[in-house]
Formats: sequence, C-alpha cells, structure tokens
Amino acid sequence: QVQLVESGGGLVQPGGSLRLSCAASGFTFSSYTMSWYRQAPGKERELIASVSSGGGVRITNTDPSRFTISRDNAKNTVYLQMNSLKPEDTAMYYCKVPSLDAWGQGTQVTVSA
Repeated sequence: QVQLVESGGGLVQPGGSLRLSCAASGFTFSSYTMSWYRQAPGKERELIASVSSGGGVRITNTDPSRFTISRDNAKNTVYLQMNSLKPEDTAMYYCKVPSLDAWGQGTQVTVSA
C-alpha cells in the first residue's frame, strides 16, 4: 500500500534552515505529483508547494523565496528546503500524493529561540 514517511523536522532557531524529506513507497513515485502541506495549531492545513512528475514546481506559500521543493525519483523521495525560518513557520509538516489522497504522518517543525 501507499506509504509516506516524513523526516527532518525538529527545533530550530529563527533564521535557521531545515530540509524535510518524504520517503514514498507502494506506488510508482515518478508518475505522481507530490505536495507538501503544513498545519499550525488552531489553523487549517495549507498547501505549501507541489512538484509534478515532470519536475514542474508550484510554490503557493505566501513567502515563496524561503521554500524550495524538489524530488529524487531514484530515491522515491520528495524534499522541502526551508530557509530563514520564522516562529510562524512552526507547524506539523505533511507530504501528500494529491491524486491518491494519501498522506504521511507528518513531521513537527518548531521555530523558537
């Protein structure tokens, strides 16, 4: 079955960087668009970025210069590079296969001094 496992979250100081990873299995990874979402406490889950099977990128975050999505089809993994992190980036981060409506369990990112 489809399995998505996120990793790379943690506690980081404001201004720091993190790279999240999402390892996928159970489907033909290279054929599917992959997305990253986040959900902060008390807020709705929001789409951050997507990368298509062909590598096309769509960043929907309001501050797109700080986020980069990429994929490595040889490793069945999608990444989210986050730079210049702010306390308001604190959230649970999830990857998703939109067309399969499949979600990972999430990885927590906390930005705090």
